[in-house]
Amino acid sequence: MSDLADLFPGFASEWISTSRGRIFARIGGDGPPLMLLHGYPQTHVMWHKVAPQLAGRFKLIVPDLPGYGWSDVPKTDADHTPFTKRAMAQAMIEVMDKLGHAQFMLAGHDRGGRVTYRLALDHPGRLSRLATLDILPTYDYWAKMDRAFGLRAYHWLFLAQPYPLPEKLIQSDPDGYFGPIFQGWSKKDVPNPFDPRAVAHYLAALRDRLRIHAACEDYRAGAYADLDHDTADRDAGKKITAPLLALWGAAGFAGAAGTPLDTWRAWATNVSGAPIDAGHFLCEENPDATASALLTFFSE
Repeated sequence: MSDLADLFPGFASEWISTSRGRIFARIGGDGPPLMLLHGYPQTHVMWHKVAPQLAGRFKLIVPDLPGYGWSDVPKTDADHTPFTKRAMAQAMIEVMDKLGHAQFMLAGHDRGGRVTYRLALDHPGRLSRLATLDILPTYDYWAKMDRAFGLRAYHWLFLAQPYPLPEKLIQSDPDGYFGPIFQGWSKKDVPNPFDPRAVAHYLAALRDRLRIHAACEDYRAGAYADLDHDTADRDAGKKITAPLLALWGAAGFAGAAGTPLDTWRAWATNVSGAPIDAGHFLCEENPDATASALLTFFSE
């Protein structure tokens, strides 16, 4: 991947050893530590339009999740354990421990948002603030999975099918499968918001059969263990106590699944947030509004 464009000029590149293998991260900026987590089907590169606007105020740690981008692909098991959001959150804590950050702030989009709120529930002392971008909790997505939402969020059902069905179908034409997702999940009837250099990063990783398998394992974990973890916390009345900012695309997935602020207030005690004029990919469709909201919240 050495021929791919560097979209984080001035940021360091590091591989950090964890119990889930080496995690690749871009690190830059100055100030209190803020970790930024990407979602599916992307990599850390999805933050390339937002990170420069935050780097003057925060020290940014922008990793690839296990199995994505340039991070190692952990060996899985029958329960998809390495790809649970609990395991991914533990890997992110190990990254921050290695970098000397016992407490930090965290923002996550899509799958990274699920890692974000799971880390807040499992390790409440670690986060001073957190933000989720265009998600609701996994529990609420599965509860909403009626015909209309199932057709829109089809990938939740498809990728969670038993190995090797989705892997074989995707591997036959990864560019044909993943390429249309970026525009298809964006706000309709607007110019393509994606930098082709960023898409080149995404597709380079997604052509790797191991990373295709990792993405499927991520969604299998979401259909089983992640749902079980959420259900247990909900039944126990466990809530996130750190301030939580919920941002969502006005034409994205989260708003289609429920009323985001009301939903998050069932899971956290201090919730604020607002829609962004975008589809699912807030950071690339409307980076200025997204960065402004994050900058204001994490500076409080």
